[in-house]
Amino acid sequence: MNNPSLLILPGDGIGQEVMAEVRKVIDWLGQKRDLKFDVSEDLVGGAAYDVHGTPLHDDTMARAQSVDAVLLGAVGGPKYDNLDFSVKPERGLLRLRKEMDLFSNLRPAQCFDALADFSSLKKELVSGLDIMIVRELTSGSYFGEPRGIFIEDNKRVGINTQRYTEDEIDRVARSAFEMARRRNNKVCSMEKANVMESGILWRDVVTEVHAADYSDVELSHMYADAGAMQLVRAPKQFDVILTDNLFGDLLSDTAAMLTGSLGMLPSASLGSPMANGRPKALYEPVHGSAPDIAGQNKANPSACVLSFAMALRYSFDQGAEADRLEAAVESILGKGIRTGDLMQSDGGKAVSCTEMGDAIILELNATL
Repeated sequence: MNNPSLLILPGDGIGQEVMAEVRKVIDWLGQKRDLKFDVSEDLVGGAAYDVHGTPLHDDTMARAQSVDAVLLGAVGGPKYDNLDFSVKPERGLLRLRKEMDLFSNLRPAQCFDALADFSSLKKELVSGLDIMIVRELTSGSYFGEPRGIFIEDNKRVGINTQRYTEDEIDRVARSAFEMARRRNNKVCSMEKANVMESGILWRDVVTEVHAADYSDVELSHMYADAGAMQLVRAPKQFDVILTDNLFGDLLSDTAAMLTGSLGMLPSASLGSPMANGRPKALYEPVHGSAPDIAGQNKANPSACVLSFAMALRYSFDQGAEADRLEAAVESILGKGIRTGDLMQSDGGKAVSCTEMGDAIILELNATL
């Protein structure tokens, strides 16, 4: 039987550093749990542009289509700010999402007990927080046509089109309802049906899918701006939040800060099933390339490690090992081990990126 295949794309900035710590976990699973992966590595973002003149080479794209899962670090940085829009590092990530048809973006916002004091909200509002945001990822205003900057009456006009088809809404709604069945059986769908026709269609289709196949799941609807307000007022009222591409981008970053640090948050982008029944998938930490600390061994690798845990769960049918890895991260946080983004004046042991990775491995050893 072939080993599951994994393509690693460290990318730019701290991507290289955090991915090195994931490599330790992959090696540990092979040595201690006899869970081996066929791992390959390639370039994306600015790193790919430096070599190929494009943020994603066609060969890399083809490889991403052929593996069981892709794990990405981060893309972008000030070095590339003046590039033409078509070859900016972020275009490589968008191409992966679009051509792999990764329509369902899973963004968990979980507040570990040890980090409840790090949130900008009161501890009682976020302690025990566990939300899953399901964001549509391959349509909406980021991909709709027409788009661009045009001249009308000698003035520049910027245009982006919010466009959704019934099928695009249907499939991401099903993804959210299936996720809710694995959790607390509640979905809140967020849009702007009060002012946007695409929002009216979104609400109609979600309601129809619910009535047809998911009536056992509790469904509610909320305008996205009200949803943002409720996220910072009483976030624990939510279980699964279903929303479109633009609002999902905004709402998931809002939810991210409830947990205390972007350095702790993973994500998964899932598509249609492949021949083996597993969905096409890309996993990545929510944080960016953090050029201000890149190359200084200060990054928090936890989000990237937890992204790999999501890969274990959703791509490799290794839920028990995902639980083990997530528990190891939570345990070392409970022991006060902290990278710089998590340090407070009231104590904790400051560690580097590599030391955080080593601590995770030690904790994994303790589970055996």
